[in-house]
Amino acid sequence: MRLIFKLGSTLAFGLSVGLGGCQSQREAVDLLVTNATVYTVDSTFSKAQAFAVRDGHFVAVGTAADLQGRYRAAQTVDAHGQFIYPGFYDAHCHFYRYALGLRSANLVGATSWAETVGRLTTHRQQQPTAAWLTGRGWDQNDWPGQRYPTKDTLDRLFPDVPVLLVRVDGHAALVNQKALDLAGVTAATPISGGVIGRDAQGHLTGLLVDNAVKLVAAKIPEPSPAEADAALLAGQQNCLAVGLTSLADAGLNKEDIDRMAALQQARKLHLRLYAMLNPTPSNKAYYLPKGPFFSDNLTISSFKVYADGALGSRGAALLAPYTDRPHETGFLLQHPEYYRDLAKELAATKFQMNTHAIGDSSNRLLLDIYGAALAGQTDRRWRIEHAQVVSPQDVSKFGQYHIVPSVQPTHATSDMYWAGERLGAQRLKTAYVYQDLLKQYGQLALGSDFPVEDINPLYGFHAAVARQDAKNFPAGGFQMENALTRQQALRGMTTWAAHAAFEDKRKGQIKAGMLADFVVLDTDLLTAPNEKLHDLKVQQTWIGGKNFFTRKD
Repeated sequence: MRLIFKLGSTLAFGLSVGLGGCQSQREAVDLLVTNATVYTVDSTFSKAQAFAVRDGHFVAVGTAADLQGRYRAAQTVDAHGQFIYPGFYDAHCHFYRYALGLRSANLVGATSWAETVGRLTTHRQQQPTAAWLTGRGWDQNDWPGQRYPTKDTLDRLFPDVPVLLVRVDGHAALVNQKALDLAGVTAATPISGGVIGRDAQGHLTGLLVDNAVKLVAAKIPEPSPAEADAALLAGQQNCLAVGLTSLADAGLNKEDIDRMAALQQARKLHLRLYAMLNPTPSNKAYYLPKGPFFSDNLTISSFKVYADGALGSRGAALLAPYTDRPHETGFLLQHPEYYRDLAKELAATKFQMNTHAIGDSSNRLLLDIYGAALAGQTDRRWRIEHAQVVSPQDVSKFGQYHIVPSVQPTHATSDMYWAGERLGAQRLKTAYVYQDLLKQYGQLALGSDFPVEDINPLYGFHAAVARQDAKNFPAGGFQMENALTRQQALRGMTTWAAHAAFEDKRKGQIKAGMLADFVVLDTDLLTAPNEKLHDLKVQQTWIGGKNFFTRKD
């Protein structure tokens, strides 16, 4: 069922005259939504029937009768009993990278190396003159034998064009010899915080992990301004279609932010952005003296730091060796002193430090560094991004040091098929412990890490509460002691995500004074059966009281 719009100016003339005196006494608003089930996600998780919007903000929330008596609206919407929630907020994603990646071959879900190569070949046929052949999303854990591919097939099929294929987690890539040659990478190239793959004879396999990927990726030409703008607007449409109104883009440079800010100012990019800065010397030199920046559309108040790699590519730094590779423990991407110095530097400012930490070793190191640098400050909202494997001895540090856990529920249900092989049964129990982390800090910021995972926040909601994947596997859920309640999951993708960005006074709730961002569903997220949650569709997405997406099917 669709929302029905009714402009106040179209009321019958006789009725308008008859009510003229009453209407003149009512306050003018831009939008009045009635006949809805509104989940405000306020402090008491109250429900309402209606709300009014003026100048892009909610001005009142309550019953239809009360608001219709108090306000006259330029636009009235009868929601026909549908369900309305605050706009969904992805607390950790890579929007800029995702948007530009829409031009690459989509390798997500390929069930074999042969299928991956087939998709790549088709993509090349569609873009025969592209200077580079790129793709993203392959995962050897989904293939027979679970072995990493090598560059041999790429060298044979694409000898004259450089190829770079990024693994699903973004922390590993496969490249061909042409790409290695352009980057000057040889078997003798030194690398710290990464791996350059070699076979038993010492020959390059084409596999690069973590910092090694940058050696080749840096050679890919930047898109033209027109190409980048078009990609960002295409990415925005995909986000609006799944109810996203705010995004935390994890890892940006000044030129990236400037491009998106210009699109916002031109009223083309409507998504609200919390931009995490890369801690480069140039970014620090520009932003640290200025201090954090806050507006309705853009927040710049944090630096995104990488402590280690990913569990799937065995780059996550573990306290004890990988169960399936007893001589490997993963690695930090920088020396520990780098993180200590950066934490000390940022602690002297008002900026947040948001650190990617997957393994229990990296989580322990960064939590201790945070605690020492913050020295008892209780509302700096420094964040650990992912907090994926945390030793039981370290979980309490999130509460002790007042550190925000920023987690991605679909990581648990994507990784559950093979995470036990990496960690072993006992250590697996200390992974994806969302309820345990929630009890420490009192809040969880929920995101997706897209394009590592799908952009749809309802997939994350389903994974958080049911601990199941798209096929509703496993029956009964994965490690259900750490499932979230429906209310907790909805808070995590609205008001708690906003809190983690110092935006909770402006967004995340349907409440007077808040930005009027909301989504409409035809199903109740709080009562729908678990098995139906994954396939729910957003019907409409509104930002600042304006409708930017309506489902057509």
